[in-house]
Order: sequence, then C-alpha cells, then structure tokens
Amino acid sequence: MTTTPPQEPSAFQQSLRAQRVWDTELPEFDPAGAPADPVALFHGWFTDAVAAHQPEPHTMALATADAQGTPDVRTVMLHDVDGEGWHFASHATSAKGRQLAARPQAALHFYWAAQGRQVRVRGPVRAAPHADALADLHARSTGALAAALVGRQSEILDTYEELERASDSAWERAAAEPEADAPSWTLYVLVPEEVEFFQGDARRRHVRLRYRAARNGGWARELMWP
Repeated sequence: MTTTPPQEPSAFQQSLRAQRVWDTELPEFDPAGAPADPVALFHGWFTDAVAAHQPEPHTMALATADAQGTPDVRTVMLHDVDGEGWHFASHATSAKGRQLAARPQAALHFYWAAQGRQVRVRGPVRAAPHADALADLHARSTGALAAALVGRQSEILDTYEELERASDSAWERAAAEPEADAPSWTLYVLVPEEVEFFQGDARRRHVRLRYRAARNGGWARELMWP
C-alpha cells in the first residue's frame, strides 16, 4: 500500500500557525468570589478591560437567525448593561432588525484579548419603547444621529456617491436638528437567560463560569470544563 507523503504547509498555514495568543500576564479569576448577579461581574470585567487598554471593549458580536433558521453575525456597539439586560441598537428595517422580528432570540460575544477574557450572553430580545431609543440616540454624538438618519441599512447601494450625498444631507440635518427623529431606529434589549465568563489560562486550564437564570428570579452558577 502506498502512502501519500505529507504536504508542506502553505504560506498561509505557516503564518497562521506562527500566531500566538495572550502574549501577556493574565489575571487570576476565582469564581468562588464572583458576585451573585452576572451584571455586577460584567461591569467589573468591563472596567478591567478599559484599564488594560483593550481596544474597543464596548463592541461585541451579535448573532441572530432569520425565519428559516440561517445564522448571521456582525459586530455592534454595546449601549448599556443593567437589570433589564444588554442594550444595543439598529434599524428595525435592517437585516438584524428583520431577523429579530422573525426570531426574537440572540447571542452576544465579547472578546477582551488584553486579559484573555470572553463573555457570552444568550436570551430573548425585546424592542424598547421608541422614546427610549430616541433618548439613547440623542445622548450620543452628532455622527451617530447622522448615521441613523441616513437609514436604509442592509439595502443594496447602487453607487458610493449616492451614500456620500445621503450622508452629507444627514450630517447637515443632525447638526441643525439635534433632536431629530429616526423612525426605524430601535433600541433592543437582550434579556439574559445564560451568561458565561471565560478567563484564559496560560496552561490551558481556562476558567468558565456560567450563570443560568433560575425560575425564582435568581441565578444558578456552575463551572464548566474548558
């Protein structure tokens, strides 16, 4: 029987395999001392990420599925985390907005490489009242309002010049009308059913602590194998 000799790795494979993760001293995480509520732990870890100069710690991956169950994912900005849940915003007419209307369930993922940490959140999603969406939007920058006024997110764009014209007009309106309405702009709240905190370890003995919503309104906590 003949055997095929192993092939030399491609240039891409060599580059890929040469990469390293967590080239820094990782923090300790003792799950026994974690708070009873995952929101409190998330607030603490977010503060740590900012202090560690993690780039864009307020961005996260948002995973949704369409009516046929086909998954989708993109990076969005976190707007708040409180007792209601994890807040983010988009146009109701966008791809993610349509998917959430068809299947109001989502998952979030934060990756803070500066400390070898991840946070995963899963649960149902609800739309906040439009007044809350506008209050959140108007508290942000002129650029955020201008982007919301452009609208048409996820639609086919014929030419980039069309976007430039719409953007210029939206910037002018946002500057002149800082309280302008963006009718399709929606503030979403993911109500957590599961929240997992992952602390990387140089010896691959990663710590995974999962919170699961209990029927009594509290949280069950459990460690998981890495």
